[in-house]
Amino acid sequence: MSLSLMITTVSAGFIFPFLIRLLWGKMCEDWGSIGGFMAAGFIVGTTWTLAHGVGLIHQSGGAWVDMAFAAASGLFVASLLCKDCPKRGFTNVFFAIIGGIIGGFILSNLP
Repeated sequence: MSLSLMITTVSAGFIFPFLIRLLWGKMCEDWGSIGGFMAAGFIVGTTWTLAHGVGLIHQSGGAWVDMAFAAASGLFVASLLCKDCPKRGFTNVFFAIIGGIIGGFILSNLP
């Protein structure tokens, strides 16, 4: 993997948890449950388009790691750096892993 591919992959992996941490809670706080749906569409949709549509993420090898890992690791590190409760960070990682497993299972069963 070249240096430019490493930089774009790490940058794309950073953008997703950064936008989640920056925008999702505020949108839910201001607009209620509809803000959560809008955040999901805006944040996940935009980041997915950047990562996969534009091609910022380069994946090679046998393992397939996607946005759930970026969200889990990014939010975990952010919660530790902000001195949040580490238990909350582990909870985020746990549910991100569960979400990734469910998403992978669904995708593996599609034709």
